[in-house]
Amino acid sequence: MLYKIYYAPYNMKIRPFLAALLPLIACSCSDNTPTQSTANTSQAELAQTPPLGWNSFDSYGVYLHEAAALANIEAFAEKLKPHGYEYFVIDAGWFGEFDLQPGTIYPAEKHAQKLNFNAYGLLQPSETYFPNGIQPLIDRCHELGIKFGIHLMRGIPREAVRLDLPIKGTPYTAADIADPNSICVWNDQNFGVDMSRPGAQEFYNSLMDQMAAWGVDFIKYDDIVPYPEEIKAVAKAIEQTGRPIVLSLSPGGKVDPDHLEAFTKAHMLRVTHDIWDEQKGIDECFAAWRKWQGKERPGFWIDMDMIPFGQLQLMSPKPEGVRGDESKKELLKKIESGELENFELLSGKGFTRWSKFTEDQMYTFITMRALAASPLMMGGDLPTLDDRSLELITHAAMLKCNQNGVMGHLVYEANGIEIWKTPKRESADGWIGIFNRTPESNAASLTIEDLGLDPGQNYALFDIWGDEAISGLDFSINPNGVVFIKYSLD
Repeated sequence: MLYKIYYAPYNMKIRPFLAALLPLIACSCSDNTPTQSTANTSQAELAQTPPLGWNSFDSYGVYLHEAAALANIEAFAEKLKPHGYEYFVIDAGWFGEFDLQPGTIYPAEKHAQKLNFNAYGLLQPSETYFPNGIQPLIDRCHELGIKFGIHLMRGIPREAVRLDLPIKGTPYTAADIADPNSICVWNDQNFGVDMSRPGAQEFYNSLMDQMAAWGVDFIKYDDIVPYPEEIKAVAKAIEQTGRPIVLSLSPGGKVDPDHLEAFTKAHMLRVTHDIWDEQKGIDECFAAWRKWQGKERPGFWIDMDMIPFGQLQLMSPKPEGVRGDESKKELLKKIESGELENFELLSGKGFTRWSKFTEDQMYTFITMRALAASPLMMGGDLPTLDDRSLELITHAAMLKCNQNGVMGHLVYEANGIEIWKTPKRESADGWIGIFNRTPESNAASLTIEDLGLDPGQNYALFDIWGDEAISGLDFSINPNGVVFIKYSLD
């Protein structure tokens, strides 16, 4: 039985829109019981290399809908899967019964106030955006050999606490385990769970049991990084399901290294705020790289967030009265003054656009991800993805460096130039990035020692982005640009 909070009927105006776009899918009626191969895979054996995938947040915010999800699954299979990408991940909002702008599929609220959950407080798919549920999406992913992921917020729905719903399989209720003082600062849908209370672990067990029964292969857990006890509870709950599920922890920003023992119970740890198509996000990633270099290992990866290439924020068209380049603070001021009426500042950053990265910023961004062995989670819309973005995220040499699984280290820093070196596992070969960290063109005359290499050896150096051998060490690097080098003993 489903319990729908303040249930609002499915918006009939978008049903024809979705029906017209939905491809025909032959859904197998699988019970999603783990196969023999997956059942024999332990949590510790997962993510032995940095996970590769797609996440819906950069392109759809928390408003991914059924037709867009299906279109991106098909594009994923065509464009990304042949290059080793595995995980198709639906971000937040999949359980929200959103109010919509009249006559459209666009949201009229940032986070849904009406959630869909069952009699045990377990979230269920939105009837607004997923009228056929998400099981057809999961099944289609699996038919195509793609693994399915989903986003969850730490805790238990506040409305489930108000209704004092039972915790499945226990004599306890939501009110018994909730901590009303443990709240997310950007999302008011949940209360945190007090793991010292009876029934708390059982709640997370029941939620992970549902995820496993659906066939989920990857979970992005948000608002959980500052709460190590709930991280441990989720990891334990996944383990008891018997289904191998990759666990990704968010958000980044202020991440306490003292909690590393809890973090390593997951497979991915976000160490940055949300990264968008602007230089300050690249700069934050460099700072995080310095802090976390050397903490990675097979099965645990330092995550610098998604790749904001291609089309972004498709569910946030620019409204009248907005230029599109205003800061959030400026927009809030216009809303408060009444200059912007009937306007809701939606999830994500900015409005519908193509990524604003320059070509050199794109090269720097993806080179950094390769050398730092950060998981590669594409964020832009896949059906409309431009050729240059696709070329960069599927580049064979870049992927080989990333999947090497070694987080490179800083070997040189002077005059706005940083050099990061990533050795190849069990080899004298490896990769080097010479980054111009300034907004101006920069010249660098370097030595073999500057590159972190042994001057007593002879090396063959190859410029990956220039696709040519390197004969000298004098470089002119574009603003915020990079030279990406493969080195090997000659």
